[in-house]
Amino acid sequence: MKIAVIGGGINGLCCAWQLGLDGHQVSLFESENLMGKTSTASTKLLHGGLRYLENFEFRLVKEALDERQWWLSNVPGFTRRLPILYPIYRHTRSRWKLKVGLSIYDFLAGKKGIGRHRWLTPKQVKRCSPQLSQNGLKGAYLFSDGQMDDHALGMWVATQCNSLGVNIYEQSPVCKIDDSGYLVTSDNQFRFDRIINVAGPWSVQLLESSSIKINQSLDLVRGSHLLLPPVSKFGHLLEVPEEQRVVFVLPFKHQTLLGTTEVRQDIHRPIQCSKEEKDYLLGVYNYYFSLKRNEPDVIRTFAGLRPLLGGSESAGKASREYKIVKQNKLINVFGGKWTTARALARSVVNKL
Repeated sequence: MKIAVIGGGINGLCCAWQLGLDGHQVSLFESENLMGKTSTASTKLLHGGLRYLENFEFRLVKEALDERQWWLSNVPGFTRRLPILYPIYRHTRSRWKLKVGLSIYDFLAGKKGIGRHRWLTPKQVKRCSPQLSQNGLKGAYLFSDGQMDDHALGMWVATQCNSLGVNIYEQSPVCKIDDSGYLVTSDNQFRFDRIINVAGPWSVQLLESSSIKINQSLDLVRGSHLLLPPVSKFGHLLEVPEEQRVVFVLPFKHQTLLGTTEVRQDIHRPIQCSKEEKDYLLGVYNYYFSLKRNEPDVIRTFAGLRPLLGGSESAGKASREYKIVKQNKLINVFGGKWTTARALARSVVNKL
């Protein structure tokens, strides 16, 4: 079939790749540059999502853990295994609760696991992360997830698309579509057998501008990150004091990646880290590390807009699942997370 894919982020690229593998004639349209928006504003993790277990998203976590292993095994140049510390203090979740969660995490990974979790004493934690506060520290769990160079990994997928003959049109915003296969860009018109709308945060906006009604809302949540000087070779998963949220402090390219936030915003506003988010993240960092960091220490900030499935009062509890809705010759993709992009794409192929 002759198929259009709208969106050059990781989900769009993986859809084009899997459709190309299935023998379809594929054209991908991206309004700006490939991997230029949400997909390169991630926390750089290939992970199952340990915290999603609290929301009972077992199917998603299992799928993501399977996909984590695939990326690590098949694209080692842009991925690696990363050990992560989850320290336990008086104010954090209890040790037994984390033990249950990590045991389920290891169980769901099964034979595709990359190392089982284990308990570290405060003395062992200090050897791993000398700058981490020892005040009230009971110990830490050590577990592993995957880390990636998200832009490089996405462009690797684009290379797979090119090898399969996928036509990629960058700087080609789609102005209008309909469910009969009609697609209009700023300078051309096309007719396709199928159209895959996988434009991430902009998927609903495209439907609205095309006067297509859909019974699905998106929860648009900005996630901001800071890059700081290096602090440890280990990653850290840290609970925000007096909140249920967690943030990551991760080594990344000889720097420290700190994030993320969860701030709802409108699609038309600039997607950038606010002063409030910067102060919030630095506050969490300085709560846990003895070597304090302030605004002049921030090397760079970046932010992305996550298209989460709507319906949750709290942005932190909004589902990271994805939903695929077929309307005649139009297939709309809503939600999704980086790690499961291949699985999402396979579901789209099956929906055909």
